[in-house]
Amino acid sequence: MKLLALETSTQACSAALSIDGDIHEQFEIAPRGHGQLILNMVDQLLAEAQLKAGQLDGIAFGRGPGAFTGVRIATAVVQGIAFGADLPVVPVSSLAALAQGAYRQGRHCAVLAAFDARMEEVYWGAFEEKAGLMVARGAECVCPPQDVVMPTAAADWVGAGDGWQAYPEALKAACGDVPPCHHDTFPHAQDIARLALPRLVDGETVMAEQALPIYLRDNVVKKRSG
Repeated sequence: MKLLALETSTQACSAALSIDGDIHEQFEIAPRGHGQLILNMVDQLLAEAQLKAGQLDGIAFGRGPGAFTGVRIATAVVQGIAFGADLPVVPVSSLAALAQGAYRQGRHCAVLAAFDARMEEVYWGAFEEKAGLMVARGAECVCPPQDVVMPTAAADWVGAGDGWQAYPEALKAACGDVPPCHHDTFPHAQDIARLALPRLVDGETVMAEQALPIYLRDNVVKKRSG
């Protein structure tokens, strides 16, 4: 099974190629370089594996939430590749990918993922490990950090993501003394791939035109009235 995965929803930009579960990734923190970087990463990964896009079994991407421009870049690139090569697409939560990275690096099995959403808000999601993959516990949301809701399930929760650095006191007031996950602050394409592979195998995919971003914030491109 050959799967290409992209993640550009935060300041980090990454692409990964999984071939029968063996994953190679390119990752770089470049807040304003995603558009050019991601295409080069894809070309290099495919060239190193001596593959063309048409030889892939599918493509996955971080569908958000995250930075508006970053999420749009991954969506556009994935749609272009999927249309051209007639590939199925697996959209994956970028928050889930962050939680998967916390599990991969530190074996954290219960993760409260928070991205800084600007405007004094966070993108928020809770995830727990099941059979090696992080599964959502409740709906993802965007809200002020003091309004996040802890899951009712008892677990050894850790906090992950730059939202915990941006709003430490507000999140502490809402969640208590949740220890931080001392690993990557940003999601990785390799974790998009890990979450997407079983869904690709099970046929849980969409066509290119249905590969759409999730912003959570309805007014992301609207000016506030008043």
